[in-house]
Amino acid sequence: MRATVIHAPHDIRVEEVPDPAIRLPTDAVVRVLKACICGSDLWAYRGESARQPGQRIGHEFLGVVEETGAGVDGFTVGDLVVAPFVWSDGTCAYCADGLTTSCPDGGFWGSVGSDGGQGEAVRVPHADGTLVKLPATAASDDRLLTALLALSDVLGTGHHAALGAGVTKGSTVAVVGDGAVGLCGVLAAKRLGAERVIALGRHTARTDIARRFGATDVVAERGEAALAAVRELTRGEGAHSVIEAVGTEQSMRTALDIVRDGGAIGYVGVPHGSASGVDLGVMFDRNIALRGGVAPVRTYIPELLPDVLDGTIDPSPVFDLSIGLDEVPAGYRAMDGRTALKVLITP
Repeated sequence: MRATVIHAPHDIRVEEVPDPAIRLPTDAVVRVLKACICGSDLWAYRGESARQPGQRIGHEFLGVVEETGAGVDGFTVGDLVVAPFVWSDGTCAYCADGLTTSCPDGGFWGSVGSDGGQGEAVRVPHADGTLVKLPATAASDDRLLTALLALSDVLGTGHHAALGAGVTKGSTVAVVGDGAVGLCGVLAAKRLGAERVIALGRHTARTDIARRFGATDVVAERGEAALAAVRELTRGEGAHSVIEAVGTEQSMRTALDIVRDGGAIGYVGVPHGSASGVDLGVMFDRNIALRGGVAPVRTYIPELLPDVLDGTIDPSPVFDLSIGLDEVPAGYRAMDGRTALKVLITP
């Protein structure tokens, strides 16, 4: 079959690889209907996170079950399923606590020795603990199928950030980062009842989506001007909750500067390129809470799925470029050059 592999920084190729096969009784093989490129894939693309030449890549996909191992009880051939970006066994103490990303038998798609999501099919370890069944009728609704793909990562990650930031009904939330995760953070904050959502971003196409998702205000300024703008919108106090969806030292400093005393920051931006920029002294003096990390999206999918299915929330606008599998290298270039927000792949 064909799948995406990375050979070196800026060297993404679609190549023939061995077909996935059942190795353990708990495995399933899923034929991919929709996949996508994530902003975090760009760190490998840019050489900021190490990859072995020829390693698979991609961690967001949904598709149809083609084969199951003898130990798989919850799925049959033909089921439409979505996969979270980490597989997990569903039985360990961490999974029971909802922290599926810490499952000792779990792993990330595209890690050494595993299949990546940007291909024609994927071997899924621990299928019963990992996959979530979707209504079969969704397969014929392209817009809905695209929206459901967001459950594999960005929608659940935005939700995780909103929970970490302590978003509550009637609160004021600021979102640092106008990528797909930040925009889904806007959607999540609105869903949780935030009264005011301030999106920080300079790209009109992205801030237009933020407004569509529920942002009440957009701050296009940068640096000190951005801080002053947020303070002005919040009576000089700052936001009760801040979602940090970038992962740089500057973005974390911005989050600390615009959060209200006694407030909280939910961070889900993958840290890269520098230190975190967190000043514990400032956090201590101002009673600021910090919570976040790798989102256990498998835990969140059952909660978010009904709202996607009935149209209460629709994350599909974050996918602004659709390509075929052979066009994946161009998709990486588009996201790296910020001419695309999030690239949808239809193998």
